[in-house]
Amino acid sequence: MSFPLLTATAALPALGAVATAAVPAARRTAAKWLALLVSLATLALGITILVRFDPGGDRYQLTESHAWIADFGVRYELGVDGIAVALIALTALLIPFVILAGWHDADPLETGNKRWRPTQGFFALILAVEAMVIISFEATDVFLFYIFFEAMLIPMYFLIGGFGDSAHEHGDEAAATQRSYAAVKFLLYNLVGGLIMLAAVIGLYVVAGNFSLAEIAQARANGTLHMATNTERWLFLGFFFAFAVKAPLWPLHTWLPNAMGEATAPVAVLITAVVDKVGTFAMLRFCLQLFPNASKWATPVILVLAVISIIYGALLAVGQRDIKRLVAYASISHFGFIVLGIFAMTSQGQSGATLYMVNHGISTAALMLVAGFLISRRGSRLIADYGGVQKVAPVLAGTFLIGSLATLSLPGLAPFVSEFLVLVGTFSRYPAIGIIATFGIVLAALYTLVLYQRTMTGPVKPEVASMPDLRPRELLVVAPLIVLLIFLGVYPKPVTDIVNPSVKQTLSDVHKKDPKPSVEAAK
Repeated sequence: MSFPLLTATAALPALGAVATAAVPAARRTAAKWLALLVSLATLALGITILVRFDPGGDRYQLTESHAWIADFGVRYELGVDGIAVALIALTALLIPFVILAGWHDADPLETGNKRWRPTQGFFALILAVEAMVIISFEATDVFLFYIFFEAMLIPMYFLIGGFGDSAHEHGDEAAATQRSYAAVKFLLYNLVGGLIMLAAVIGLYVVAGNFSLAEIAQARANGTLHMATNTERWLFLGFFFAFAVKAPLWPLHTWLPNAMGEATAPVAVLITAVVDKVGTFAMLRFCLQLFPNASKWATPVILVLAVISIIYGALLAVGQRDIKRLVAYASISHFGFIVLGIFAMTSQGQSGATLYMVNHGISTAALMLVAGFLISRRGSRLIADYGGVQKVAPVLAGTFLIGSLATLSLPGLAPFVSEFLVLVGTFSRYPAIGIIATFGIVLAALYTLVLYQRTMTGPVKPEVASMPDLRPRELLVVAPLIVLLIFLGVYPKPVTDIVNPSVKQTLSDVHKKDPKPSVEAAK
């Protein structure tokens, strides 16, 4: 029997979460180091998956299948395609940086005689989220996926509600109220989406008789499973609604600015760079494979929603006064590009969307973590409270600039390649939609450059005159992300080679081919 690599990659952070939570309260530093070592070991397993995956091999590799709830056709089935491998690698890569960046974010504070923010709990919850996200990328049983798709909401709720940093601007009671509101809103939005998806999961079982993604897709392909048109459409909508909430897609996005604004910077990265990717990933894996005809039927409306997300998110980012909320609205715009690429139904669009998931995770992590370091020094999230930072903290300002330029998809940095592919793939089939989406790039340049100008340039404000530059631990967090942004901007081939075969198979599932060029190349 071969080593269950996929199970081990998800189980290690889950066990690490339990072990971290069990560390005695007096040994907070030991809990931090344990969490960091577990995350590095998980990264090693993620790299092993990456190395062992053969892009030219079977669609799902490193598979595991065991009976679980046999009476209801539920199995413990895992398998990864190229898209899942890329996102598992992204998740495993980012978690050590999240832990390092939040090294002191959960140290206990004294509020009168009350002690709060237990350190062990903070790092244990981060590892728990990592475990649930990884197994969501691995699950090929729909019911198994659903369980962890929903379960990850619980640790995220406590991370947002219990470990926010809004006390910098408000009294403790006001900060707790803000955090509680953001956490409850996050939970309710996603729970409603999950409950609608649960109804669709039950409906899928009634129609198909099992939950195996591979078996259902195969039965649909060979004609042994027939879904009535209306049935397929309702099931598709049940799945898509839950994924659109998680993504987040307009108009189901409003929980994100609150959650990212009230969470610590590392937890904000966890939300938008890791957890939200499960939504867009699931659109590719489940919506398109299980419901190909309904996916094509819904495409025009989804493309319109994606374009609204792109423009709406960018416009609201332009008007933000809060640094973290600006990044949140920018992420809504970027997720619009990802959904646009998925439902453009072209190989360039879907390859670009998958690459965008990876690149957005890296670029948002870089920008948000540096912003978190900046906020922790000044004690304010308001853009107006900064000015002239580049004169007193040039390294911090330089890394903030690179993160900002990556956010606007500057050529030479990783997000440019993915955004370019999404737009090319969209233009080839829906030129009008592609033209409108392009305005999102212009708006991105506006909000990111204005953000940099107002915080980093100009006269040095007295409150930032003594601001220290990045410390060694902070440089250790940011430097590798900057290197990756530049490397993947110049040479994205390592990622595209992994995801392209899976993208072609997904297009085959929905019986789509790339449009022929309107002008043939000269021979």
